[in-house]
Amino acid sequence: MSTNHSTDYENFLDRQDETAWARALEEIAPAIHEVERNATRVWFAFFPLALARALQTSDDPEGLARKLLMQGNYRLEDQIDSSHKFLYGHRHWRAVKDATTERADSFANGATTLADEIRAVARRAAEGARVDESLLVGIAAVALMTVAQVGLAKFRASPGEVKVGGRFARQSPAQVLRERARDDSQGLMGFLRTTDKRWTVVWNENDESARFQMIDSQEIASAAPNDERDWSQIDPRCTVGEGPIPVQCRSASCGTCWVGVLGGAEKLSPVAERERKVMHLMGYIETDEPRPLIRLSCQAQGRGAVSVVVPPWNGVFGKFLRAQASGGDGGQAAESAATAGEGA
Repeated sequence: MSTNHSTDYENFLDRQDETAWARALEEIAPAIHEVERNATRVWFAFFPLALARALQTSDDPEGLARKLLMQGNYRLEDQIDSSHKFLYGHRHWRAVKDATTERADSFANGATTLADEIRAVARRAAEGARVDESLLVGIAAVALMTVAQVGLAKFRASPGEVKVGGRFARQSPAQVLRERARDDSQGLMGFLRTTDKRWTVVWNENDESARFQMIDSQEIASAAPNDERDWSQIDPRCTVGEGPIPVQCRSASCGTCWVGVLGGAEKLSPVAERERKVMHLMGYIETDEPRPLIRLSCQAQGRGAVSVVVPPWNGVFGKFLRAQASGGDGGQAAESAATAGEGA
């Protein structure tokens, strides 16, 4: 291993700001396999660079986390091998991790771009795993962002475990896409059904039991209690009897119930103004898309089967970012934002 090369690699990644990452992701998007496009965008929404750097540069990161009302596991360094297990390419994580460290150890600090580095890691990993390169472009971007947030030493020290199994591990990309697109059969007389249609919500593709039924036009969070297991024993953010999605207010004020949509975004109701404001306030997403890949599950109504993933944390970060940009007290602003979504 060349320490100098590795340091150069970390310095290269440290110089990439959010704008550079957004530009790189836009550039590589056409090269990402369809099975990974949504998942890659969702992962980057779950682990924003701005949040990591705010905590890293704070004199009191634990205090800042309290002010931001952070709940759950928001530290990427604690989930280097598992944060991306909802990506299809996760099954080749060991090859991607090895390719990333090999690139770091031989890095020549020249006229490379972030998009070029992502593609180079994907190409090397694809050769090692003997799979199509397009399947690894998304998770290669995830690997580089992970290094940027946690550092090469911690990235290198993680065991590189793959946490995928069961039927999902055996499925081809085409099979995964077909399952995400498939709607539930409504029976022989299904064409007569209206409001009593029922759709499946898959909230963890890696677990065949991780699904529940929702009635047509029901909010995802309202249907989640149909999974009657006590998820509070697994995720302390969950409430007994409320299912696997953390939820508090049910009125698009707290932002607790945000989810990423892997498949079926077009089958959800359009984002209303209140939901859009709160997602921006929380710092989850800022977009004009009518049906984005990040939703508040207490507002998103299902009109077909969907596949979602529950983020490992929730908090109030958007208000903090805006206050920072204006030179104010981001932490104090975050605390005030906790009260009823500030009338969003």
